[in-house]
Amino acid sequence: MPSLRSRNSWPLALPSFFYLLASSLLSCTAQSAEAGCGPYGHGVSSIVSEELYHSIFLHKDDSACPANGFYPYAAFVRAASSFPRFGRTGDLDTRKREVAAFLAQISHETTGGWATAPDGPYAWGLCFKEEINPQSNYCDSTNKKWPCYPGKSYHGRGPIQLSWNYNYGPAGKALGFDGLKNPETVADNSEIAFKTAIWFWMTEQKPKPSCHDVMVGRYRPTAADVRANRTVGFGLVTNIINGGLECGVPGDSRVADRIGFYKRYAQLFDVDVGPNVDCAYQKPF
Repeated sequence: MPSLRSRNSWPLALPSFFYLLASSLLSCTAQSAEAGCGPYGHGVSSIVSEELYHSIFLHKDDSACPANGFYPYAAFVRAASSFPRFGRTGDLDTRKREVAAFLAQISHETTGGWATAPDGPYAWGLCFKEEINPQSNYCDSTNKKWPCYPGKSYHGRGPIQLSWNYNYGPAGKALGFDGLKNPETVADNSEIAFKTAIWFWMTEQKPKPSCHDVMVGRYRPTAADVRANRTVGFGLVTNIINGGLECGVPGDSRVADRIGFYKRYAQLFDVDVGPNVDCAYQKPF
């Protein structure tokens, strides 16, 4: 039979157990905005520390970069915490690979590097926050669901260089700002800028899958995808983002730049790049 001590101590142990459990849950809640603690596991801060972030983006705050000071680590982590599956889906290598791919794509979109740049061409991501000398206002007047606001331009802004009224409209609706009336918010608010990039990454836009689903193994190619050789991997993410201009073209320098960033970041994360990093033989969507 149980000893008197164990019988007497059991009721006392229960409050202690529940106290520790409650403390753990409260701690998780308190950390969630910064560390991404939650039902999908630890957030991006467990993959990308502040030190690593600055090692990745060595020159983002150089005076030569128009976006200097605009992309702080804290804004990235806060933005990521609004997307509970981003960087938290799958095993550790899958999570690392997704975040590396995301950072590589936004680096290409905002790069200030060149072939002989200090520290190499792949150390200059997040140098720009807005497209320089846009060739148009990126208004698709045929899109009646997301009509352009008079006098507004929907040129590339933020880490993913969000473009076109049909992207600004739904991004703003999802994130709580008027993307059609106030598109400049994406170049004025660091956290919203990162959120638009992650929103684009996470959002399926049929017939395109989401970049997230591709990188975490949830992409299921349709018969049309198979015929178009749209195979899973980093190359398909490039196809989703800008395939109409870059994919199906062997040796495209823009694709090579994206791959260069991805390989550097994957090495920093100590993870392999996975299959099909190129989209040279994929048909665009």
